[in-house]
Amino acid sequence: MTDLRQQALDYHALPTPGKISVSLTTAAETSQDLSLAYSPGVAEPCREIANNPDDVYKYTGKGNTVAVITNGTAVLGLGNIGPMASKPVMEGKSLLFKRFANIDSFDIEVKHKTVEEFVNTVANIADSFGGINLEDIKAPECFAIEKALIERCKIPVFHDDQHGTAIVTAAGMMNALDIQGKDIKQANIVCLGAGAAAIACMELLIKCGAQREKIYMLDTKGVIHTRRDDLNEYKKLFANNTDKRTLDDVIEGADVFVGVSGPDLLSQKQVKAMADRPIVFACSNPDPEIKPELALAARDDLIMATGRSDYPNQVNNVLCFPFIFRGALDVRARTINDAMKIAAVHAIRALAKEPVPAEVLKASCEKDLSFGKDYIIPKPMDPRLCGAVARAVAQAAVDSGVAALDMPENYMA
Repeated sequence: MTDLRQQALDYHALPTPGKISVSLTTAAETSQDLSLAYSPGVAEPCREIANNPDDVYKYTGKGNTVAVITNGTAVLGLGNIGPMASKPVMEGKSLLFKRFANIDSFDIEVKHKTVEEFVNTVANIADSFGGINLEDIKAPECFAIEKALIERCKIPVFHDDQHGTAIVTAAGMMNALDIQGKDIKQANIVCLGAGAAAIACMELLIKCGAQREKIYMLDTKGVIHTRRDDLNEYKKLFANNTDKRTLDDVIEGADVFVGVSGPDLLSQKQVKAMADRPIVFACSNPDPEIKPELALAARDDLIMATGRSDYPNQVNNVLCFPFIFRGALDVRARTINDAMKIAAVHAIRALAKEPVPAEVLKASCEKDLSFGKDYIIPKPMDPRLCGAVARAVAQAAVDSGVAALDMPENYMA
């Protein structure tokens, strides 16, 4: 662990502090180049944009730029560490945008006193970018922030902790249900955790066919039920009319467990109490709700997923968020709607069923991968994800009427 700590610190500090930088996209070698890049030549695109605001996409990098914006109140595994301490994570997100989808990205850390102040700050700078990726903002404020910014901004606004997690979870879950021979409409689902990711995951699963009355959500006080008087408006959506109060109560006979809570909260005894052919997504990071080796020792008919890269079936947001923005930017979508999210779910789950190329096996340090209990979602290093997901998202944006551009010919072919 000490060795990993030092490696991580060196990685971020050497040879240059940080993980991202700005590079030039055009010549800047001669005085003629500079006269075009700045004064006097720069006045010409400025005049064009003043006459036709959409020309900003033609003459600037706006259309391939995403801002990664946070207040640092819910940094994965670290909690409320504040804006500056969250900056390495936001730079990491920008690195992923560039590495996986060739999208330029700037990280922006906002210091504020109220939700309204944060929203005003972001809304006032939003037009500089092609899209906004909200990150690591605590619930329930994150819901109000995203909703307000979607209403105020003319570009896609996407809170990845909610929707990215939900999309990858739904893709893996639907494949797992297929393998286990279960119908999502009949599945009894237990969700341990009631924050942004949990609520978004369950809402998207419902849009994919899960029944709200068959979902049992738990927070730190136990089952969220209709007789509780301490629920915010988001938890109330999952208040179940039940006498069950504890995880022991709801896990009995459950088909699915989804954990977005904390380490070691699900026991082997509880896994044994689940229905035949159960599915466990223990996604707390870095330590899951139950370690896979313990869960699999308890049940040999189990499908297991975590958020970790050192176990099979990693639920990793990088499977979707770069490519969702890629597709949205390329047809100039004004929002990322449910149709686009569901299209991403189906594109990801379909890719897992295709033969895995040798280059993906090598990059993932695997000898063999085929659709089944240990391979329900694609590996993050699969280069086919960009084309498959971006194409599906772009088409859904066009079909649902939120795109300003037609589908590009032979897009991502």
